[in-house]
Amino acid sequence: MDVLSDVLTVMRTGQPHGARTQVHAPWGLRFPPGDTDGCHVVLQGACWLVPSHGEPVALNVGDVVFDSRGSDYILADSPDRPTIDFNPTVDVDSPQFGHVQMDGPGAETVLLCAAYQLDRARSHPLLDDLPELIHLPSRLGRHASLRSAIELLGHELDNPRAGTEAILPAIVDMLLLFILRAWHDEQTDGTTQGWATALNDPAMSAALGGIHRHPERQWTVEDLAASAGLSRAAFAKKFTTAVGQPPLTYLTWWRMTMAARLLRDSDAPLRTVATRSGYTSEFAFAKAFKREYGKPPGVYRRYEHSCKPAGD
Repeated sequence: MDVLSDVLTVMRTGQPHGARTQVHAPWGLRFPPGDTDGCHVVLQGACWLVPSHGEPVALNVGDVVFDSRGSDYILADSPDRPTIDFNPTVDVDSPQFGHVQMDGPGAETVLLCAAYQLDRARSHPLLDDLPELIHLPSRLGRHASLRSAIELLGHELDNPRAGTEAILPAIVDMLLLFILRAWHDEQTDGTTQGWATALNDPAMSAALGGIHRHPERQWTVEDLAASAGLSRAAFAKKFTTAVGQPPLTYLTWWRMTMAARLLRDSDAPLRTVATRSGYTSEFAFAKAFKREYGKPPGVYRRYEHSCKPAGD
């Protein structure tokens, strides 16, 4: 099981949306804090990223920025440029892609912007481990797949054709995976810890892959250590350091997270949800679920369904 793909599949809510943004200097756009994670790619020209904390960052053609917290930041042609809030009305439950244009007398900058809805109520530690803002500078020969996805998305936005409405959400989802993969690939200098280490470490990747491939299996620490090729003590210490939780604590957390997703998004019987979550009885599952979410699974399902907009 591809852990990164699995995490994003479970964490994602709603539909992604995006736009091709064309601006002419002088311009400044403030992105207020919100419940979406966003990325920006400079397709033409240059601009500045001004985070709420830290120094401004110069962005050039091909640079990618990903906001992993829905935080407050500014994009502008100059770090000290006055700004207006960028807050277009978008229905996040339907894929919407379009064009944003700001006219002016100065140099043109073209940005590819996309936004994602991720479940912040129970965020995965892999996503929590990310820096608030990820900057991936354009480098010749680096991250070819990410560059291809950017080119394809830009082309579809510029030249919509039959099928574009279905293609765009898939490309935007793919773009997010490529961004996160590229960032994790770059964390190989030995100074990073946490999930960046876990995903790049063969032993940790093997153990996490087992958990994600077969969450219903009655795993023991010994079983997971064997899959990682380590002794029990060495594995437990390494896993806890990298993942932030002991192995069986993470297993239970992931099982409950998957169970909640099944209760929200499917009509699977409770016994099926219990079995897929590694529990041999509905009673044991309901007890574990209530301990984690504060309500029994049936009550949780009814509440979540009542909160869904009509038509979902």
